[in-house]
Amino acid sequence: MPKTYTAPAAYSEEAYVPIDMVPVTSNQVAAVGYDPATNTLAVSFTRGAGAIYHYPDVTPELHASFMEAESKGKFFGEQVKTLPFKKFKAPANDADGGEEKAA
Repeated sequence: MPKTYTAPAAYSEEAYVPIDMVPVTSNQVAAVGYDPATNTLAVSFTRGAGAIYHYPDVTPELHASFMEAESKGKFFGEQVKTLPFKKFKAPANDADGGEEKAA
């Protein structure tokens, strides 16, 4: 039986607000960021169009556990993937894998 895939999510119509991201060692996850002021987790992936996903209402503890996880991809699949998210196109000047530069 052929594997079926869910259609990709549409990009959010909301304005993109950058969150500083750091590259991580993973076959699936390219970079992770967190904004404690809004409790928003930001994730970009090693495959795909380079979109950045924002997961609102993520606790600092969940973010810390994600960053400490031995397998970022496994943790993402088990703890984050099913959370509500907003998908944004990567900024045009973002050529370094998702990492935003602080001003």
